[in-house]
Amino acid sequence: NGKLLPCISSNCGGYTLEAELGITPNGYSEPDYLGWELKQFGVKTFDSLNSSIITLMTPEPTGGFYVSKGVEAFIRKFGYDDKTGRADRKNFGGVHKVGETHPTTKLKIELIGFSSEDGKIRNANGKIALLNNKGDEAASWSFASLLKHWNRKHNQACYVPSLSEKLPERKYKYGDKVILGTGTDFQLFLSEMNKGNIYYDPGIKMENISSAPKIKRRSQFRIKSSNLKYLYKENEVVAL
Repeated sequence: NGKLLPCISSNCGGYTLEAELGITPNGYSEPDYLGWELKQFGVKTFDSLNSSIITLMTPEPTGGFYVSKGVEAFIRKFGYDDKTGRADRKNFGGVHKVGETHPTTKLKIELIGFSSEDGKIRNANGKIALLNNKGDEAASWSFASLLKHWNRKHNQACYVPSLSEKLPERKYKYGDKVILGTGTDFQLFLSEMNKGNIYYDPGIKMENISSAPKIKRRSQFRIKSSNLKYLYKENEVVAL
């Protein structure tokens, strides 16, 4: 309702930056600030802009088992017991790249309807598909659902580095050198995904699975900051 509230979890760097700029958290597929999409990313020093992992977008699947049977059934079928031994919990995560079968989930990403030869979408009904070794679709994201979102939100994007302190309380500060990207196309996104530079790295979990399941959904497409320049026709680092 427009009031500032504490945000102290490990993923509050973006929320904090938005709050400083007067932006209310939302799920709208529109640019954040003055026509620019804002993305915060954590760094070890403000001089190391090229070594961070950036979450580009977090769209929910539009097809596959995830949609037809629901996220709980998806986690039960494709998830795995928590690797740190936390009881009564299943996770679904890990870096999934095009054409590579993930060792834990046994799933791989394929770009259906995209030509790797010329970097063009050749099928209007194409999709990013998460498949098992039989070709069954665990989850998918239609090109149509992603294309409009990507081209609208990322045509002008500003990536802002941040440092965080945990003690005595969590705080963030932001660097004066930002990465600006202008002029993009969803086919550039798919080209980088085809090369393995963009990958699916979900953070999906289900706790209390034997009694009252509590589910967290987070499908993430991520990239290393050094590869951002390939997503935009113009890319520059600007000191504010």
